Amino acid sequence: MNTLDTFSALLTPEGQALLAELRDYDPADELAAATRLRREHPAELVSAALGQARLRQRAAAKFGADAWRMYFTPNGVEQSTRATVATHRATRLAALGVRSLADLCCGIGGDALALARAGIRVLAVDRDPLACAAARANAEALGLAELIEVRCADVTEVDTAGYDAVFVDPARRTKAPAKGAARSASVRGGGRATGGRIFDPEAYAPPLSWAVEAARKAPVAALKIAPGVPHEALPEDAETEWISDGGDVKEAVVWFGTGEGGAPRPVPGGRRATLLPAGDSLLGTGLPDPSAAPAEDASPHPPVGPVGDWLYEPDGAVIRAHLVADVARQVGGRLIDPTIAYITADRLTATPYATAYAITDVLPFHVKRLKALLREREVGIAVIKKRGSAVEPEELRKKLKLGGGRKSCTIFLTRVDGAPSMLLGHPATDPLTPGR
Repeated sequence: MNTLDTFSALLTPEGQALLAELRDYDPADELAAATRLRREHPAELVSAALGQARLRQRAAAKFGADAWRMYFTPNGVEQSTRATVATHRATRLAALGVRSLADLCCGIGGDALALARAGIRVLAVDRDPLACAAARANAEALGLAELIEVRCADVTEVDTAGYDAVFVDPARRTKAPAKGAARSASVRGGGRATGGRIFDPEAYAPPLSWAVEAARKAPVAALKIAPGVPHEALPEDAETEWISDGGDVKEAVVWFGTGEGGAPRPVPGGRRATLLPAGDSLLGTGLPDPSAAPAEDASPHPPVGPVGDWLYEPDGAVIRAHLVADVARQVGGRLIDPTIAYITADRLTATPYATAYAITDVLPFHVKRLKALLREREVGIAVIKKRGSAVEPEELRKKLKLGGGRKSCTIFLTRVDGAPSMLLGHPATDPLTPGR
């Protein structure tokens, strides 16, 4: 029985019963569970069900309760978009007037599900038969099959004319092909993930240049790329949006077209940071932002000055989008060093785009002095952050040998005007500060 046959067996009543029985199983007891289940079911089916149960447990972090009804491949779990991010993108596409879309390199269909839930008819395409089988099964399991057509094909050969939009999610991880098989140019989802990330956009499968040309032919298009993409590789006739979820940067999306619906419409050359789950979105272009009052100081470089009473740590999406200067202007702040993405200010100003800390001490880096100061203040809990420092937080923690004190402190290892420094403080408790 090949892999696709084994997967199909999971969709039979016997396979469904096995998956239901394994809904809450403990992976630590897998050997005992396998031994017991193989007395009543074929060994290959039991192995497939156990593997799917493990994948569902991993996928719950991305898909929540839906994961227990969905079907995954190892690469599909690794590379699929988490539901919160997919929902944000689908909502934006729907607001742009998109009612039909070609999802190229659909994998197990995570984005297709969110798009269908937004009322968009989806053609989901992938070259990997196993990924396509999982995408079909997911559409059926979540009651969205009427809106999702899954096609197993090479995405470079699919005619997307007639669709309102195109979404492309190229593979950004290396995958060892089967012995004697050619490397696929558009597969996402099947086999075992090797975990090797691809950083060169032209090494994506398909390459970013192909995806950009496909996008330019569509009325509206969105290309999912790695958040660490070099800005010089981004097309200037598109807007690029960096998205974080719960403070973690998840991906970047290159947007083309204008759409027929409401805002936010893609701004050519724009750089946007969007923070989920709240959905706050900051656009910076070097051009006037049509949704905001013009800034008095349009300089892309914020001033540099001494550490004030407050330190702001910008969200990772803000940093990736190169919008630290925009946030600095929002809070009336300055940088502590021209190469460090920490903003300081003399008063607290509310912003969703950075976490604020009250600073109590600014000291030259000195481990013994820091250790004595923390002991004197009865600090037993320390959150250690670094930016622009060669010192590793865990190494410093070992040297500090924090005792049983009940007080806490946040320690920033960084540079102030080029000098290695330690900043001590604590998260802002002012009512103006948004909850994180």
